[in-house]
Amino acid sequence: MTNVASNAAAIRASDLVAFLAALADRLKQERAYLTELDSPIGDADHGVNLDRGFSAVAAKLADMHDEDLGAILKMVGTTLVSTVGGAAGPLYGTAFLRAGGVLAGRTEAGFDEVVQAARAALEGILQRGKAQRGEKTMVDAIAPAVESLEAARGGPLALLDAARQAVAAAEQGMLATTPMLATKGRASYLGERSIGHQDPGATSAYIMASVALATAEQRSPGAAAKNLT
Repeated sequence: MTNVASNAAAIRASDLVAFLAALADRLKQERAYLTELDSPIGDADHGVNLDRGFSAVAAKLADMHDEDLGAILKMVGTTLVSTVGGAAGPLYGTAFLRAGGVLAGRTEAGFDEVVQAARAALEGILQRGKAQRGEKTMVDAIAPAVESLEAARGGPLALLDAARQAVAAAEQGMLATTPMLATKGRASYLGERSIGHQDPGATSAYIMASVALATAEQRSPGAAAKNLT
C-alpha cells in the first residue's frame, strides 16, 4: 500500500515537478553568475554544469507526474550524477537520491517527511564530500537550513512558515562563506586567496532552497485566493 502523509499542507508529485521545472529555469538564468563566482576559486564551471544537469532533469519531467515522490527524486539524483561534472554532480546527485530513499512509495509528504528527507540529503552530502560546516562549501548553506527545519518540527509553525525561516538560514550561511578560508575542495588549493569570495556551491544551494520556497508559496491555497481578489 502506498504511504500517504496526513499533513494538510502536504507536498505532492505535482508540487515537486513544478519546483524542478522552476529550478531548471532559475539555474539557466543564474548560469553566468554561478560561473563568475566559481572562476576565482574553482574551475569556472559550476553554473554550466548545473544548467546542463537540471536541463536534463527538466526534459524528463513530462513523464513523472504520475510517479511517487521517491521515484521523482531518484530520477533527479541519477540524472545529475550522469550529466553534471565536477563535485556538484556526485554531491547533489547523492542528496536527491538519499531524499528519494526516504520518500520512496509516498504520494504525499508532510512536515515530518520533508524534514527527514532534508536530513538524509544533508547526510549524503556530508558522507560523500567528507565536508563539515565552516569549510566554505555548500554544507554551509544546507546545514543551517536543515537545522532550522528540524528545530521548527513539532512547534507552532506551519511547514511554509518553517520553510521561510530555513531559507533565511541558508542565505545567512551562504553569505558567511565570503570571509571563510576554504579548507575543502578546489578552493582549498588557494589558501588565503580563497578569503573574500562567496562559495558557488553554497550559492547554488541557497538558490535551490529559495526556488522551493517560491514554488510552495505560489501553489499554497492562500496564494490561489489572493490571485482571485
